[in-house]
Amino acid sequence: MAPPTTRRSYRATYAVLALAVAGFALLQSLVIPVLPTVQAGLHTSQNTVTWVLTAYLLSAAIFTPIMGRLGDMYGKERLLVLTLIALTLGSLLAAVAGSISLMIIARAIQGIGGGVLPLSFGLIRDEFPKEKVLGAIGVIAALAAAGSGVGIVLAGPIVNALNYHWLFWIPMIVMAYATVAAHYVIPESDVRTPGTLSWSGVVLLSVWLVAIILAISEAPTWGWGSTRVIALIVLGLLVAVAWVFVEARSTHPLIDMEMMRIPAVWTTNLVALLLGVGMYAVFAFLPEFLQTPRSAGYGFALSITKSGLILLPASVFMFIFGMMSGRLSQRYGSKTVLIAGLFVGIANFAILTFAHAAQWEILLAMVIEGVGFGLAFSSMSALVVVAVPPHQTGVASGMNANIRTIGGSVGAAVMSSIVTSGARAGEVPRQSGYTHGFALLTVAAAAATIAAFFVPGRLRPPATTTEATLAHAELGMVAAGTLAGDESE
Repeated sequence: MAPPTTRRSYRATYAVLALAVAGFALLQSLVIPVLPTVQAGLHTSQNTVTWVLTAYLLSAAIFTPIMGRLGDMYGKERLLVLTLIALTLGSLLAAVAGSISLMIIARAIQGIGGGVLPLSFGLIRDEFPKEKVLGAIGVIAALAAAGSGVGIVLAGPIVNALNYHWLFWIPMIVMAYATVAAHYVIPESDVRTPGTLSWSGVVLLSVWLVAIILAISEAPTWGWGSTRVIALIVLGLLVAVAWVFVEARSTHPLIDMEMMRIPAVWTTNLVALLLGVGMYAVFAFLPEFLQTPRSAGYGFALSITKSGLILLPASVFMFIFGMMSGRLSQRYGSKTVLIAGLFVGIANFAILTFAHAAQWEILLAMVIEGVGFGLAFSSMSALVVVAVPPHQTGVASGMNANIRTIGGSVGAAVMSSIVTSGARAGEVPRQSGYTHGFALLTVAAAAATIAAFFVPGRLRPPATTTEATLAHAELGMVAAGTLAGDESE
């Protein structure tokens, strides 16, 4: 247990964590609306420039659980500083990159920053007063979700006023400051998990994630029925099965399979997968829809900046309702808040499917998305953190964020295939492609809502935890407002 003087510093710790998470979230999305500009500036092809996103996604998918696990083992503050150093270095390399190869390497280094989320959640649970944990997690989760949308909004003005290199210079400055602040402000957590890193687990995890995400990312180009895509998916699934087997038998697994089988964990992860499908696909393709010239029979011919502003309400309301999620969870239970948010989210996708002929309809959908996703993402984070013992907080929350990212890559790739189906190279996609794509996202949101009903109504710590860990977890649940006290069994 940290001394009282350390405990009193949680507000300063909170500010630094918020800065780090906000900077990381911006890096996720700043480049999405300006890929054509990056393509022209680095003199590369459209297919190659997509690796600026894919390399980041692959790296984050691999390093998020690894950094969470290392933080649990060697200290979350120490690993957070290393993660922020990687973000700073990656941003610097991207800012000065004069070739697509260096840009891709820089984005892969930035992907190490995926560890910011699990490490932040772990530090909050270890160092904050118990009655503050749920609300703090809600705000951090809201920052992570809303920051992605804000990045799309800011990209246009930054490029117009400066150039695309400043999409990396600005985050580099923020990350450098956050690195120094984290080192001097955040106390080191005393909660540790002794052991070693399972290198076989790391290798197998990397292989199956790379194979599946690579197949999904390249499927719109190679074709979903192509030999390469099918072979990669089959390889990924086979290696994933081997990974589960190895991890289950490992003395010090990267991911504790007993933890992943906890009902509250696997059901919440399933919700995260399905919800990620919708959120990332909307942010990736709605700007393109808004920028489509009216001569195509739909769209609004908006600029990058104006299309970003249409998406701004989603980020604003996502942050506001993410902050409210903690208090609502204390009163009604996180499961109730999660289901309510998902029901609201279905309305957002339904509007985009059936009513997208006027800008006010898109704005209304973005407000609804912000409300629903703000409640859902924050409550998911709280459910996972409370469901596991303190020493597994980092890896559990890391896998939840990672699964959401994988869902996002699936949704974006499938949406791309649907939107571009029937359109020749160089042609503007048909409106029916967007309509069918948004309809698919509506189905995914409905499936996520159904899955949320299977989240246990009352969370219990795993039976394998020690008495001390049990006491810690139960105190956390009680002091957090008896998280599930108002929920049905």
